[in-house]
Amino acid sequence: MLAPHPRRPVLIETILCTLLVLAVGACDSPPDPSAAPAAAADSAAEQPVEAMSLLGVELRRPDLPDSTRERLEGNLAAAEAAHAADPENEEAIIWLGRRLGYLSRYQEAIRVLSEGIELFPDSYRLRRHRGHRYISTRQLDLAIIDLAAAAELAAGHEDQIEPDGAPNALGIPLGTDHFNIWYHLALAHYLQGNFDAALAAYEQCMAVSGNPDLLVATSDWMVMTLRRLGRADETAPLLAAITADMEIIENDSYHRRLLMYKGELAAEDLLDLRAVDDPDQALNIATQGYGVGNWYLTVGEESQAIEVYERILDGTSWAAFGYIAAEADLARLRSAE
Repeated sequence: MLAPHPRRPVLIETILCTLLVLAVGACDSPPDPSAAPAAAADSAAEQPVEAMSLLGVELRRPDLPDSTRERLEGNLAAAEAAHAADPENEEAIIWLGRRLGYLSRYQEAIRVLSEGIELFPDSYRLRRHRGHRYISTRQLDLAIIDLAAAAELAAGHEDQIEPDGAPNALGIPLGTDHFNIWYHLALAHYLQGNFDAALAAYEQCMAVSGNPDLLVATSDWMVMTLRRLGRADETAPLLAAITADMEIIENDSYHRRLLMYKGELAAEDLLDLRAVDDPDQALNIATQGYGVGNWYLTVGEESQAIEVYERILDGTSWAAFGYIAAEADLARLRSAE
């Protein structure tokens, strides 16, 4: 048992003890693995298993194109050097964990971030990033523990822009510490099918969604959550704030999903399933495809929802939130058969 730390809140002590008991296994969005050449499929099968899907399928580290791998490995080498020069620097630990995550080395990322939490038990930033990687690896109970603790720890701190590890086209960081904590906590609850808890967390997230990109991301998941709760009539105020001419920098997929819910786009406008092998479309298939599948599910067209979900899982973007959500819905649907 860990000795009590004089500065740790009681909740954190409880969480740390819980983590010792729980079995610890292995959209900063990792690179799109579908960008690898088709010929890389065989070599990808030889990569290490990073997680088990919610359907019991081994999820292996993707094989990346040489140019992408070299760039990400160069960034990782710089992070490793910074960490080696100052191994007890919180920022260096966070960036080492993040850079490992961008290479889909999630097990190593979790280990690095866990070592950081031993040094900095009150760090909400370390817990935010480890919680994200617990989601990537389908360890949802652990993700919720980390992210709930991060929310409590961050409550007394001013919200700040979180630096991007995978910058958008304009190089403008959009997310904040508080936004990312609540967004990922809400997602973890959603993936578990605990839609009431997800909605409560999304409401907190909405309060810190301070630009159009964050607004559409939170609104999209809130709309889907309300629909899953049978409260579609409550989505009207959310949808009223969404317009086709909003200036969106990076969350175009969420924006388009909301326009579909408003009736301004048709489902077929969002999803061209024939494009699943197009590197530029694979991540959109997972993201926009899940919104379409959720739409079908909530209007009673279950067979069409399942068809879309299965098509998403034919892709390789297994760390995408839409992919994980499709897994979760399929797992629940199959267990109900």
